[in-house]
Amino acid sequence: MNNKEDQQAFSKAMRGVKPIKQDKQIAEHTLPTPDAHFSRSARKQLLKESLGNSGENMEQLAEELIFRKPSVSDRTFRKLRRGSFSIEADIDLHGLRTKDAKISLKSFVAKSNKLGLRCVRVIHGKGLRSGPAGPILKTKVTDWLAQWEEVLALVSARVHDGGAGAIYVLLRKPLK
Repeated sequence: MNNKEDQQAFSKAMRGVKPIKQDKQIAEHTLPTPDAHFSRSARKQLLKESLGNSGENMEQLAEELIFRKPSVSDRTFRKLRRGSFSIEADIDLHGLRTKDAKISLKSFVAKSNKLGLRCVRVIHGKGLRSGPAGPILKTKVTDWLAQWEEVLALVSARVHDGGAGAIYVLLRKPLK
């Protein structure tokens, strides 16, 4: 079809159609002024302040958690983010109180490190039932892990491994 045929077909289809009369009583709506959004640097600064000193290398962008120590190469970190490491062990912290979760996690990380495991998965949940305060355990877990010497890096897990409710943790080789 060419342009002329299209116009004729459209005109034929529109025969008998009458425009809708607009109601003049409807007041014009003014859109509310949008809230200011934090810049990336402001979000990083806010996260850093909330995490204390351990937040130097941690970001939280759209629920993705990222942390790595300077000794972790770009190549190794990319492998971790892609989920290329085998998950050698995991722990599920769902439903635990913060204090109990920290004790269980510390023990799990220490045992995994002693066994020479390199990559483990920590399931902390998405915090959907945490209320307006947001995901408490998720935030605490990442903060603790970032402080422990056994941990080299962590990233949010891939969807098939738990997505935003889990993280991959890269452990350092045990000291002899």
